[in-house]
Amino acid sequence: MIGADIRPARAGDEAEIARLAGELGYLATAEEIAARLRALARERSFVAVAAGDAGLQGWVAAEQRVTLDAGERAELTGLVVGAGARGTGVGRALVEAAERWALGRGIAIMTVRSNVLRPESHPFYARLGYARTKTQHYYRKRLTEVV
Repeated sequence: MIGADIRPARAGDEAEIARLAGELGYLATAEEIAARLRALARERSFVAVAAGDAGLQGWVAAEQRVTLDAGERAELTGLVVGAGARGTGVGRALVEAAERWALGRGIAIMTVRSNVLRPESHPFYARLGYARTKTQHYYRKRLTEVV
């Protein structure tokens, strides 16, 4: 038993989601998280939390995606488990909730990207049945003005 209830994220979870994200270096304010949750409150997105007696223990986010090269799939876009809840089954329960959401939408493929700087997460996904299919570089550009 994981000692947490898995439920959809809701108003009031923002500060705890921000706190958990900060544990992995993803700094955001509760207000920024609230705005992101509002943007994700659409049919093709899923956000759930693991709520325990002492607050949130983790969260997961997933999206339904369609691309020309791969077709339709669901992608885990975020998974954070608080340091005190790691190894307790919270991460597995959150991923399984996202998988149930995807299956409920008729989606048979779930993908996840795992940063090479987080080697502890790689065996976790392998234990859940995920297979590494490629390694890639991730590029980002801040857009200011197109010339």
